[in-house]
Amino acid sequence: MGSGIHEWPLMFFTTIGQSVAGAFIVMAAVLLSGKLSPEMNRKVHYSMFGLWVLMGAGFLLSMMHMGTPLRAFNAFNRLGSSSLSNEIAAGSVFFAAGGFYWLLAVLNKMPAALGKLWLLVVMVLAVVFIYAIPQVYQIATVPTWHTPYTTIHFVLTALLGGPVLAALLLRIAGFDLRCISWLPLVSIIALVASAVAVTSQAFDLASIRSSVQSASALVPEFGLYMGWRLVLLVLGLACWILPLVKRANPPVIMMLAGFILVLAGEIIGRGIFYGLHMTVGMAYLS
Repeated sequence: MGSGIHEWPLMFFTTIGQSVAGAFIVMAAVLLSGKLSPEMNRKVHYSMFGLWVLMGAGFLLSMMHMGTPLRAFNAFNRLGSSSLSNEIAAGSVFFAAGGFYWLLAVLNKMPAALGKLWLLVVMVLAVVFIYAIPQVYQIATVPTWHTPYTTIHFVLTALLGGPVLAALLLRIAGFDLRCISWLPLVSIIALVASAVAVTSQAFDLASIRSSVQSASALVPEFGLYMGWRLVLLVLGLACWILPLVKRANPPVIMMLAGFILVLAGEIIGRGIFYGLHMTVGMAYLS
């Protein structure tokens, strides 16, 4: 059974990276709304530090995949012509631009007008990073990856993990999540889209086979694991949504539990993705 567990550094990097990028977009939108008091604005900026801690951890994990961490710098050698180089560059620029904005903001060195423009620029960089990650795996010789499902699942990670992570950090800052009660709808739509994509992908896998193996045989427990993934995602979102239904501000502990559950669900999905690696070999039929 191919669970992809041997690729655990990439499993965490891609899942965390896209969740952070999605969360930044949400938090930046809240900051740009102009509806925060000066005190709440300061607290939200402080809580944004959690994004850069997670992003830094993600990059450290990705360097472990290089074998020797110093080899990570070689990934920039083919910038523009290599999807891997583009991904690392996009992530690095997003990390640097976002982190520098945060530092200037918490030190009160960021002019208001420039800060708004900077936030918009980093939001665009976050979108570029989210899109750049799945392009690394659009490899023609890997038919199980070279499909629209790769981009769909990776982008949906940002829409599932991002809002939950942003809500957690906003709640830590003391923000009333009832003010953005519409936000869970983004993750709910992403969850439904993910369930549809998983079902469709399961049927498509049966039609992909090489001269020596079938794609569906790579992860025979595909349906079981994806089922557990959906259960974790539903439970995670429920930790956020149920208090809102009761018109209560979700407690921090529930938001933390919700994020952990959603992250765990997406990690399972990413493990299955890496477990589906299959090269063309002598020939494949689709």
